[in-house]
Amino acid sequence: MAATADRFIHLARPLAHNGGGVQTNIAPLTVNIQPEAVLSILDHAVRRDVQDGAQSTRVIGALVGTRSEDGTEVEVRSCFAIPHTEEEDQVEVDVEYQKNMLALILKANPRESLLGWYTTSHELNNFSALIQNFFASPDTGTFPHPAIHLTMSTEPGQDIGARCYISAPVAVNAERAAESCLFIQVPHKMLYGDNERSAMEAINSAKDSESRTAPIVSDIEGLGKSIEQTIGLLDRVSEWVSGVLDEDEEPNNALGQYLMNALALSPKVDASQIEHDFNNHIQDVLMVSYLANTIRTQIDLSQRLATAALVTSEKDSESKNDGEKGSGGQRGGKRGGRGGGRGGGQTRDREPREPKEPKEPREPREPTE
Repeated sequence: MAATADRFIHLARPLAHNGGGVQTNIAPLTVNIQPEAVLSILDHAVRRDVQDGAQSTRVIGALVGTRSEDGTEVEVRSCFAIPHTEEEDQVEVDVEYQKNMLALILKANPRESLLGWYTTSHELNNFSALIQNFFASPDTGTFPHPAIHLTMSTEPGQDIGARCYISAPVAVNAERAAESCLFIQVPHKMLYGDNERSAMEAINSAKDSESRTAPIVSDIEGLGKSIEQTIGLLDRVSEWVSGVLDEDEEPNNALGQYLMNALALSPKVDASQIEHDFNNHIQDVLMVSYLANTIRTQIDLSQRLATAALVTSEKDSESKNDGEKGSGGQRGGKRGGRGGGRGGGQTRDREPREPKEPKEPREPREPTE
């Protein structure tokens, strides 16, 4: 089980001419690439617009990230696509779009800067040199630092490979200097953490399904898969170590040193102590989960009680209003009955009465003594 690594000849990289007759040479360059940039490049390649008659179906874009103080290490954190068209004898790049997008990104992230450009093809041609010189120019590029050229292969059914280049000015005459340069490959590293690895494993699980969709697994299922993978790796390592001891496998000093360093980082505690701590942790997790469910139930019950009280008050107010309206109608009916009686008495025909005779006047009484 041998570990293979790319080999590079580290040379002092040449920079673009600074106009003063002085050319600066510094230590070799290392490029670190974040997973977000790789996924953005792949998404751009999948969504590319393949036009009829186009010479190439590759896409290009700008690389944005940070650079160390001495300029020997750069970190590609993000990127953005740049519209372009390639024909047999010319290439057109939307320079105005590139300037506006770069200004927006640098406004949101002032600590980042333009690092170079990417493409989805390993081919290096005259158009590549022309675009490289554009990104390395003092007006629109990374001068006085070299522009990074990242190439990624996105051919279906093949592994995704990445290469990084810087360039040096070279030309037979001054007329061809703008479209000529010497590409020098530099080492690079793909940086990723536990979160990125979990995300990539979830995405990779979609290749085995017909619908090309990855199901969302729970925390327990994810923990179970991680434990199974760890057990599988331990079995492979144990089998290889046993083969080396039995002289069935060829020893590898680099791999043995890596295993020694990994074992040195493991805590030296008893298995019983680990089991005790694990059980205590499980109890704490269960208690926190129980309290969270209790609080959630209490909040739900409080909301239901508040809703029930509100509905009850609304019903009481509606019944009160209906009662007041009913009593008012009864009063109006009684009044209408009285008025109807009076009106009926006035319209009844009465018999005429005979005239009475006038009474005789009384005689005055005599006063008594």
